[in-house]
Amino acid sequence: MKKLLAFLLGIMVMATMIAGCGGGDKKDDKKPAAQKFINIATGGTSGTYFPLGGALADILNKNIPGTNASAQSTGASVANVNLLSQGKVEIAFIQNDIAYYAANGTEMFKGKQVAGLQGLATLYPETVQIVTLKKSGIKSVADFKGKRIAVGAAGSGTEANARQIMEAYGIKYDDIKVQYLSFGEAASALKDGNVDAAFVTAGHPTAIQDIATQNDVVLVPVDADKADSLIKKYPFYTKLVIKAGTYPKQDADVSAVAVKCMLAVTDKMDADTAYAIVKALYGNLDRMKSAHSAANAISKDTAKDGMSIKLNPGAEKFFNEK
Repeated sequence: MKKLLAFLLGIMVMATMIAGCGGGDKKDDKKPAAQKFINIATGGTSGTYFPLGGALADILNKNIPGTNASAQSTGASVANVNLLSQGKVEIAFIQNDIAYYAANGTEMFKGKQVAGLQGLATLYPETVQIVTLKKSGIKSVADFKGKRIAVGAAGSGTEANARQIMEAYGIKYDDIKVQYLSFGEAASALKDGNVDAAFVTAGHPTAIQDIATQNDVVLVPVDADKADSLIKKYPFYTKLVIKAGTYPKQDADVSAVAVKCMLAVTDKMDADTAYAIVKALYGNLDRMKSAHSAANAISKDTAKDGMSIKLNPGAEKFFNEK
């Protein structure tokens, strides 16, 4: 009897060990979900894109399971288009006019058209600000003939904006004394009296404030009819108003046009991922706003305004939901 009990006990122990081993094998078979790496191209560390990119990465990591997102500093819009096309990043902050040029092979992308670019959303306006000093006597773009105009660095997005806006007024480069200057250089030239007006494309307020503290700065408006003709030809522009008091001694509203900061991807991003990204973004705008004040203008209601390239189907699905 004792031998029988010992035999049965031995069988039970062996069965338990086998079950334990089997359970262990099943546990090992459960592999963790594969991580999805999302690299986000931004801009310089002192600019607007970089902190917003960091906030976006944080949002994606916390709200999309399996995501490993990170933001990297880059040379901004034009460089970001190239990084996207080379597959080195999955999302990029880009001005919508630059995206348009890339997709259509114009301006700085002439002969270098980039196929497959898609949009996720437009975020906030980057205003084309036309700056002069009161003593110049310039009140309209129509007054630019014969004047020294800083149009931005050669081949830059600002330079294209300047050329297109002046074109709406019937003014060509042959009609002015063109100065290819970055805004920092143009600001110094304005203060020194070496240029009469300058174009700067950036969210407002900008470094114009520095000039305005010591000089009587005047913002030159873009008239409504000219803005309409501009938008008809270049659909990436939007109209806006620079409110009175934005800059020192600015007593009245100034009508202007703007391009928009946007998030771009390529057609390699599947619709489900794109949907998850925009859903996470617009569900956590407070995180974006805490990163930079420019994000205060981000809204689902305006996310397709100025969209200059094809919208990713996943983003389209999200924006069509009520």
